[in-house]
Amino acid sequence: MAGVLEGVDQRTKLAGHNRFELLLFKLHSRQRFGINVFKVQEVIQCPALTQIPRSHSVICGVAHLRGKTIPVLDLSMAIGLPSLNRETGSYVIVTEYNRATQGFLVNSVDRIINIGWDAVKAPPKGAGRGGYLTAVTEFEKELIEVIDVEKVMKEVMGAREEASNELIDADFKGRGDHVMVVDDSMVARNQIKKVCDQVGVTCSIFKDGMEAWEHLNDLLQQGIDISDYYSMIISDVEMPRMDGYTLATKIKNESRMRDVYLILHTSLSGVFNTAMVQKVGANEFLAKFDPDELVLTVQKQLKRHHEQCAQ
Repeated sequence: MAGVLEGVDQRTKLAGHNRFELLLFKLHSRQRFGINVFKVQEVIQCPALTQIPRSHSVICGVAHLRGKTIPVLDLSMAIGLPSLNRETGSYVIVTEYNRATQGFLVNSVDRIINIGWDAVKAPPKGAGRGGYLTAVTEFEKELIEVIDVEKVMKEVMGAREEASNELIDADFKGRGDHVMVVDDSMVARNQIKKVCDQVGVTCSIFKDGMEAWEHLNDLLQQGIDISDYYSMIISDVEMPRMDGYTLATKIKNESRMRDVYLILHTSLSGVFNTAMVQKVGANEFLAKFDPDELVLTVQKQLKRHHEQCAQ
């Protein structure tokens, strides 16, 4: 599995076509889980780990890889399953989420599959894993479960969710601004909403690109000007049914929507992001999750929006 990222240029071409590649892995049972290949740096056999005193019980220790020290999390424990045996050929999936590198301990790594986001669905209501699933799909007549890694990271590593008070511009309070937020992760939606609440901005929240697109078209059917109705749209990239790249492309190709300011806000990392923003016509890319950076970006666009409306 050392060559899991070979052919990354080819994978990049999938972005913007509502397709992606999913790395499949197992924890305890035959159940297969998935993670987007773009979040994976490499897959290695579990190396010797250094224990960290008083660390979270889910953290197995830290690994020293290529001059970097990264925490390794037992992904099975993180979602409420029994801990994995770390001495029986287990693997570590090295990933980059939210500007940080970490490893996830798994029992085995299966394969990489190429699928369309339209084949990825929201998890059924009442699904197990304690709400740790962000999506499901089917492969070889088996259900593949996609874990909400942002929720895992927040619970284990912690995260500051509110922007610094000194960055809040009181001039924006009470202006009636309205922002569309599109994200399949409940944690991410709540994080963005908290920042918007600090600025006094109303949010309409949608769980995937398809739901957001249908809503926007409903507004058009009512004769509503999207650019007036929404001061901006903040959209995740990875989402079931319709990803953020596809949503951005559809919005910017629709003459009655293209003027709305669109931010792609994602934990995906890599140099391809800037090129993809330009390709799909989004106005800005923002890496998750820094509340200070988000609030400054939101306030900057709100100011621009008010100036445009005043002209």
